[in-house]
Amino acid sequence: MRIHTQKITIVRIQRHKDDTLNEQLQWFGQALGLFNARDREGSCFRVFIELLKAAKYRQPMSSDDIAFRLDLSRGTVVHHINKLMESGLVITHGRGYMLRVNSLDMLVDEIKNDVDRTLTTLKDVAQRLDEHLGL
Repeated sequence: MRIHTQKITIVRIQRHKDDTLNEQLQWFGQALGLFNARDREGSCFRVFIELLKAAKYRQPMSSDDIAFRLDLSRGTVVHHINKLMESGLVITHGRGYMLRVNSLDMLVDEIKNDVDRTLTTLKDVAQRLDEHLGL
């Protein structure tokens, strides 16, 4: 039996009101734990942006297409797509990949729903454990 896992990361980072569009997108990705110091070339950010652009048209993209457009190796793209899929932001569609939804606003709503479901499950299990432990 395969258990579906999803890693939801939210990082509280101070945001500046005067940030450029690029800086706001960077902040958005960092707040979701997607982009960190190890990604020195910003390749995960660039993959995310490429998928975001394609989301406008609901067009799935292959890893080869993304690699070609960003001048990255296919291996690098696949690594970052896997990370984005693990976080629940990207899904497979046929032979390509796409954002789970077609806007950032909807993406935040989906993440919120994922977190709410997870916390509800944790609460239920915690109550049963407390009962079992006599707490």
